[in-house]
Amino acid sequence: MAVLVPVIISTIDISLTSTALPTIARDIGTSSATSIWVVNAYYLVVVASLLPFAAMGEIFGHRRVFLAGQVLFMAGALASGLAWSLPSLVASRALLGLGAAAISAVTPALIRYIYPPHQLGRGLGLYVLVVGVSFTTGPTMVSLVLSVASWPWLYLCNLPVGLVALALSLRSLPATERSMRRFDAASAALCAAFFALILFGLAAIAHRLGAPAVLAAWLAAAACGFALLRREAGRPAPILAMDLFRIPLFALSSATSICAFTVQGLSFVVLPFLLHNGFGYSQAETGLLITPWPATLAVMTLVAAPMGDRYPPGILGGCGLLVLMAGLASVALLPPGAGAVDIMWRLALCGVGFGFFQTPNMRAIMASAPRERSGGASGIVATSRLLGQAIGAAIVALCLSLAPEGGAMMAVWVGCGAAALGSLVSFLRLLPGVRAGL
Repeated sequence: MAVLVPVIISTIDISLTSTALPTIARDIGTSSATSIWVVNAYYLVVVASLLPFAAMGEIFGHRRVFLAGQVLFMAGALASGLAWSLPSLVASRALLGLGAAAISAVTPALIRYIYPPHQLGRGLGLYVLVVGVSFTTGPTMVSLVLSVASWPWLYLCNLPVGLVALALSLRSLPATERSMRRFDAASAALCAAFFALILFGLAAIAHRLGAPAVLAAWLAAAACGFALLRREAGRPAPILAMDLFRIPLFALSSATSICAFTVQGLSFVVLPFLLHNGFGYSQAETGLLITPWPATLAVMTLVAAPMGDRYPPGILGGCGLLVLMAGLASVALLPPGAGAVDIMWRLALCGVGFGFFQTPNMRAIMASAPRERSGGASGIVATSRLLGQAIGAAIVALCLSLAPEGGAMMAVWVGCGAAALGSLVSFLRLLPGVRAGL
């Protein structure tokens, strides 16, 4: 349980920030599209630092990295609660994201050490259940806190819980095997720069900073990626786990994850704007209306986790993402005066679809990697999830920038397309050559 409490806190933070974004934007005096920098900065730092933290976990111990992440997260939460402007909040969220990255990078690896191989699906299923429940709690917490206090308390409330979580982790987390290789700081810096520049380029598109900024960012990213591959060529455990991507099941499962979490990240950023600005619901009501998606996801985890030990992830993920696509399409087709029940059952359908994808897909990624590369696989699990969510947030910013009035609905339709693409990639795992890697 000690490994899951910090996961709960960091997951709640993602959903409550997305849900509270309209209120934050109004209070700090910025536009809806510009306020998404609060989310973008978090994702940029998290995705950039995940794989270096995963490598640190293999070399210095997953427990040490996990504990350091909790300290950084609490420092970022305190700074976010004391922020007074958009730049200060963006910087604080970046620090908080650094801590969240350290926690996320090593959690699946710690679970693999805690649970025996025949119970790995159960352990990862519990992890996904906790994440789902935490997403459920996020929108509800926003509704409760904002009804009695201002938005900074959304972050300050993390501090006492974080201290309890740190004490539990110090007492309970096991030590794990450590690799004898040295940590390559230059490779870690190149890896961080590679992902940071990719996401900055996406954010530049989303916020319409101009073609020169996008081109410069992506050219620099390509240069960093090339230098990283040259530096790590032939190494048995590279930071950017190209050795694992040679496993077809691992590669396709990671690609499916990016598509699916693009949909999730997009949805949890755009739904508050859609429900608050488009349908006229209050901020408190918006948080409650979003709750059926993560609530149903949490319940579906209890069904999907054991199924993931018996059925191919390609079938479960492919069918689940088709259901997710249908749920989002039904949201896009809502009439202007849609009632609460009309909205809630559609979002519950999205949760059902996402629930069939998540646990079996994570199990496929972790089980297809060699045990000694658990840290690298754990980092890819987190990177795929958060990279997808970052892409989703960037898509929302772009749609709101292009069409302030109809951008939210435009983003929902883009989410439908991403779900369809993820379903197709998932079904590719049923090909004989891929299934042989199970």
